[in-house]
Amino acid sequence: MTKNIMIVGVGGQGTLLTSRIIGKTALEMGLDVKISEVHGMAQRGGSVVTFVRFGEKVSEPVVEEGQADVIIAFERLEAMRYSHFLKKDGVLVVNDCRIDPMTVVIGAKQYPENIIEELSKKHTVYAIDGQKIALELGNSKVLNSVVLGFSAKHIGFDKETWLSVVESTVPQKTIEINKKAFTEGYDTIK
Repeated sequence: MTKNIMIVGVGGQGTLLTSRIIGKTALEMGLDVKISEVHGMAQRGGSVVTFVRFGEKVSEPVVEEGQADVIIAFERLEAMRYSHFLKKDGVLVVNDCRIDPMTVVIGAKQYPENIIEELSKKHTVYAIDGQKIALELGNSKVLNSVVLGFSAKHIGFDKETWLSVVESTVPQKTIEINKKAFTEGYDTIK
């Protein structure tokens, strides 16, 4: 059986690194893995979307609408924008954070209110304030590791394998803080 993971966020939030960690973790478990990265205006704060599919045999990297088992959203509006990719019994993990897109910044549109509440009416939603936890750890850049740790229990695999892959994937000088961030997120769900 193939598991379909979608990671969405805004440029600079670690979406691509997160997809690589998920893919490498699945490979460590002996599974076939396909990853697809879709870069929007990432360098200008635009949407970044990645797909990770793993299982015994995976033929293509793209997750179709209504097929994602787990969507990891690093920002609320991105969660709303891509929620239609979630399957009926899927899980949406949302970093409870607001980053205004350019259309909101220039006043052309308004940022929607109550996004998480609205998403919860149709989907199984878990919200986490990953930014707050990252700041408490002293490094806002480990937001993605916090949210990934939180999401890991919905993806599968054991904690030790995840931590081993985090260690082998993140830049060497950030290994300890990323492992700590992952663990903080992981331990948030008891």
